[in-house]
Amino acid sequence: MLPRLRRLFKHSLQLAPLFLFFILASRYWTASQGPMPSSPSPKDVASSLLADKGYEVESVSLLQSLWAGYGQICRISATDASDESHSFILKLITPPPTRAGDEGHTRKILSYQVEQYFYSHLAPQLPASIHVAKCLASINQHHSDGTSTTAMILNDLKKEFPVAGEKRGALSPVQVGAALDWLASFHGFWWPRAEEFDGDKLVLPPLEEVKEDGQDASKKTVWLNGGYTYLATRQKEYSNLVDDDSEWTQPLTQPVSGQTQSISELVAAFLSPSVSGTGPIGDYQTLIHGDVKSENLFTIQSGEEVAFYDFQYTGLGLGVCDLAKLFTCSVPLGMLVESEYVDDVLTMQEGEKKLLQRYQEKVKIVSGKEYEWDMLVQHWEIALVDWLRFQASWGFWGNTEWLEARVRSILGDEQWRSTLVTMVGK
Repeated sequence: MLPRLRRLFKHSLQLAPLFLFFILASRYWTASQGPMPSSPSPKDVASSLLADKGYEVESVSLLQSLWAGYGQICRISATDASDESHSFILKLITPPPTRAGDEGHTRKILSYQVEQYFYSHLAPQLPASIHVAKCLASINQHHSDGTSTTAMILNDLKKEFPVAGEKRGALSPVQVGAALDWLASFHGFWWPRAEEFDGDKLVLPPLEEVKEDGQDASKKTVWLNGGYTYLATRQKEYSNLVDDDSEWTQPLTQPVSGQTQSISELVAAFLSPSVSGTGPIGDYQTLIHGDVKSENLFTIQSGEEVAFYDFQYTGLGLGVCDLAKLFTCSVPLGMLVESEYVDDVLTMQEGEKKLLQRYQEKVKIVSGKEYEWDMLVQHWEIALVDWLRFQASWGFWGNTEWLEARVRSILGDEQWRSTLVTMVGK
């Protein structure tokens, strides 16, 4: 009996490749019966968009492929009517078909539409001193098979800002100052204008938005909540943190004494922008970049001026939420603390304070509004706790020793905790 079973098993292994061939052939034959949607080539898209502007495409070079094969970023060389050569950037988004309930997929699809709105409608409003790319042309097409084509032609920032931001933590002190000034100017410019955004046209958290409008946010503007790490869109990661046994599980996920919510939930409630402009941050909410890091900026040779790009997650929020990521991921540790050794529990050091004061002063000049130091610090510390919550649930990177030490100090301050509870309860 046993030898017989062995022979059967052996024959089945020999036939397996043949079965696999028939299965694959059948799938190919079935799929080939109907027309397959094909993604437009970067050159075709660029040629179509630039022709209306009087340019002829000469060459296309791939700069990078987007996350999970969702598209490409290419440098376009084109000539005008007088044969003068020009350089442009094409951002072409051709994602796979809609996957219902996939929050990450939905977030990406919506983010590209938000970015297109920013470049088409908001970037032209910025003063020349706040450097961003200019959008020459764009398309946003949704197809019956569930796919879409989104594309933008932007001017090439590298000509004026030739130095690309380096990897995490590698910005020079001069570049840090320029990035901080840019953010303060951006936040300061939009602060008095934030109330002008139509609440009905703000993009909701991904899974809420898809229930309301599907994945077509072409009639929407920017995210209600800028960034991509806020708690409402990171419930899966938060659940993992709840079930984890890390240092941060108990202090961040367990209900605060006398409350039903955890510190993470209270912080999220505090930081949540309001359509009506009310709530704890109503008087201070502005438009934030949403993904501040050295990889998303260029500088001039001296590093004294900077241009940011990648506005997929721009939306309402507190400006200090942008700073939390910048300080952790792109500011050299030596600009935050005096010693290479970071204490386990750390209050605000002089370097950190100077950077925040520089930001405060610039915001005041640009906005014409007062950002009181005590209020700025309160907002800043809450933003740090929120940013740590995301890192603890996703993975740590950057100046993590500094971030963890600062949050240990913040959470150990009973006055801070009491104030947070009071502010959220109002």
